[in-house]
Amino acid sequence: MNKLLKYILFILCIGVMQSCVKDMQDDLNDGGWNNERSVTSLKFKNQVGQAEIERIDDTTGEVTVTLNVGAIPDLSKVEIESIELSYQATASAGKGSTLDFSNPERKSVLTVTSATGKTREYTIYVNEFRESLEGTWSINNLIIYGGTGPEWGGGRVYPFMDKSWCWYDEYSPEKEYDNTLTFIMENITDDGNTSGKCINAAGPDGKYADFIFKGSSNPADKTDIDLKKYYRKIPVGESRWIRNYSLGTITFIDSDGNESTAVLENPGTYTLFQGGGYTNTVTLPNNAFSFQINGVDEWTYIYTDYDVFAKQARKFFVLVTKNED
Repeated sequence: MNKLLKYILFILCIGVMQSCVKDMQDDLNDGGWNNERSVTSLKFKNQVGQAEIERIDDTTGEVTVTLNVGAIPDLSKVEIESIELSYQATASAGKGSTLDFSNPERKSVLTVTSATGKTREYTIYVNEFRESLEGTWSINNLIIYGGTGPEWGGGRVYPFMDKSWCWYDEYSPEKEYDNTLTFIMENITDDGNTSGKCINAAGPDGKYADFIFKGSSNPADKTDIDLKKYYRKIPVGESRWIRNYSLGTITFIDSDGNESTAVLENPGTYTLFQGGGYTNTVTLPNNAFSFQINGVDEWTYIYTDYDVFAKQARKFFVLVTKNED
């Protein structure tokens, strides 16, 4: 009898559980339980980084995105590249649709509706991103900071052509001063770094500096020295560039894969060394690309042009001015 009673109770429990599961599944299928109406992910074409999404309350939310507006010809038609919503929710605009951000506030509205018909209105705000490198820059000057023992007065800061006798006239550093650098942006990563193409074009004279240091200024053995390893940091012709905003660097990559890393300096006066009663500074009237150079001490020829340019070169500046569009 007890066994029969236990069996009957077991069958009843199974029936109740199946009924509950069926009711829950029906509710799930019908969407009656689901009031969720959230944007979980949103990306536009030419977006920089991730969207910041916030639910304000049951009926409103905000999304903030950063767009490379220079690559968007019409801000009234900004295309949604991808969008993800909470389960069974729908949106007033989907992948491939466009939103209008041409208004002064740079904002638009997206409405998300749950399976039960409840809505949340998201206001989407755009921060404008512009890659400051893009465009054409004129090369104005080249400056070196170098020298063994700056604490002993060995540090020097020279425009290259202040030491014109160190270079051959036909391809002297001065040949760079009518050249231009054109930066074209082609990619933006999700973390906001940019990359593209750089064209280092020769000016009207059609020449680039060869950076051959004359043997007559070489006290060690009187032979010419090819210093391209120090000073041909921005490749001739076409190269690739990558800008890392978190590190504050711009890397140039030539056709052979060789890399040179620079910092885009702002106008101003910079202290390069201070100590032992000596100070070395550089004044940049406009922007400059600065490159660290790993020279070596040359105590035998300290205080010479040879030491500054060919041995203990420390930092190289390519002074530039951005051309107006």
